[in-house]
Amino acid sequence: MTEYYGAIEAGGTKFNCAICDPSGAIVQQTRIATTTPDETLESVVQWFSQQRQRGVLMGLGIASFGPLDLNPSSARYGWITNTPKPHWSDTPLLPKLASALNVPVVIDTDVNGAALAEATLGAGKNQQVVIYITVGTGVGGGVVINGAPLHGTVHPEIGHMLVPGHPQLKGQCPFHANCVEGFASGTAMGKIWGQPAETLPDDHIAWELEALILAQLCHNLMLNFSPNTIVIGGGVMAKPGLLTNVIAQTRISLNDYLVLPSNKSFEDIIVAPQLGQNSGLLGAFLLAKQSNLQLGE
Repeated sequence: MTEYYGAIEAGGTKFNCAICDPSGAIVQQTRIATTTPDETLESVVQWFSQQRQRGVLMGLGIASFGPLDLNPSSARYGWITNTPKPHWSDTPLLPKLASALNVPVVIDTDVNGAALAEATLGAGKNQQVVIYITVGTGVGGGVVINGAPLHGTVHPEIGHMLVPGHPQLKGQCPFHANCVEGFASGTAMGKIWGQPAETLPDDHIAWELEALILAQLCHNLMLNFSPNTIVIGGGVMAKPGLLTNVIAQTRISLNDYLVLPSNKSFEDIIVAPQLGQNSGLLGAFLLAKQSNLQLGE
């Protein structure tokens, strides 16, 4: 029978679910609203169960919002921990789906999944250190080093990196007065400027300050991780000219301290996603396939 892999990009608004063939081509896809854990996960299980008529489900990969417990030796491995998403704190996401579907399941953060996809198939292909940043409702970041997502004690929370900010900005994060997310997320921009970010005119100072904050983030990432590629995506980055300005501000901020290889420029390092809206979903597929290979399937 035909072999397939399941992939879930689990977000605060929707669970994007797909069945992929071994090459990563999406065979079937659906979106399920993120309501309560019981309701959403029941719908997810029903959908994947229905797809089994297509062939054998070899494994399932999940790229999820968090925070997550990613320690395989933990009794709560694969759980969503203390999340601001209502109803979802202390949800055993991986155990519930693994039990209901009876397949190997692997989980990582949504941004680590996106970073893995861009590092394997997209803008960071064949690079050693790839960082994926999403700037949308919040700000998140995933890190892939030599093909493996970075975990450590927990997992990267790049959006909460502290930055100098700017006198005209008041941080909106409830946890930290001057973190990137509190200055630069779409949610924060809406609170700071009193209107949704997407409605701010092109010449509004908000966009100059947005580029400044994201450049402060890139400055720190360049010095801490020495990345080959920083991929910056998310809804806020759809603003024309924003990425170009972030690159320019990063160059100014670093002030010639870093000497890049002769064949590299900041435009080569700080780039837009190549996989568009599919980064997270393809990352989940790669997690499923890699886990399946490790299990010797």
